[in-house]
Amino acid sequence: MIKSCVTIALVPQIKTGPWIYWEDLEASIAKAAQLGFNAIELFTASANAIEPSVLTGLLQNSGLNLAAVGTGAGKVIQGLTLTDPNPTIRQQAIAFVADMIAFGAPFQAPAIIGSMQGNVVAGVEREQALEWLADGLNILGKVAEEKKVPLIYEPLNRYETNLFNNLSSGVEFLNFLKTRNVKLLADLFHMNIEESSLPESIRTFGPAIGHIHFADSNRRPVGFGHTAMAEIATALQESNYQGYVSAEAFPWPNPDEAAQQTIKAFREFFKD
Repeated sequence: MIKSCVTIALVPQIKTGPWIYWEDLEASIAKAAQLGFNAIELFTASANAIEPSVLTGLLQNSGLNLAAVGTGAGKVIQGLTLTDPNPTIRQQAIAFVADMIAFGAPFQAPAIIGSMQGNVVAGVEREQALEWLADGLNILGKVAEEKKVPLIYEPLNRYETNLFNNLSSGVEFLNFLKTRNVKLLADLFHMNIEESSLPESIRTFGPAIGHIHFADSNRRPVGFGHTAMAEIATALQESNYQGYVSAEAFPWPNPDEAAQQTIKAFREFFKD
């Protein structure tokens, strides 16, 4: 069954980003539960930013699951990426993500590597940067496997990374890895920029997809842009996707209305 999810960010430094709810974890979880979401996707400053017992209590009281945890604060706050030319920084990036894996695993929630993948920077050959990325993903894929969760890797659009920008190149790279425990995140906003056909890419690479980010063409909630969502939903269902469809979208026009529009769109296209 495809399940609904909404994002909650607790990192002030990324407050301008595409997250539906902000700052107040308890209130946000209560609102998500009231609207009928199945889960939340959580962005925190670090793995120890929230006491696990507190999160457990909030989730149990609400009936929600934790779908995934983001790692982007590692880059935004600490400047860490898996492709930094400095080996010390790469090791710190691996340690940060490993801690996030350990934080999410008791909730069966995978960690997402998006912005922490980094870029091929000036003075570094692409092959070298990809070797560093592969090393990091191989290590972290094994860490996640030991915790009995997958690791999620997100191709980003060309304006955010010069590594991998679409599902095809992402799958090709994952097949090159030693670990078989890394899945792709199919972000509909990034795909709208990079894919020639979102439904066809989903049908082609569906088995590699482990998580979906649910946003319209302008990164507002689905229904506030021009993405042909019906065809995408059909492709996901035909691909037998069984994971979460998570609203990583701008809180437009405000968090409450964005959340309401998201669950309305989810029910329209996935009929929960």
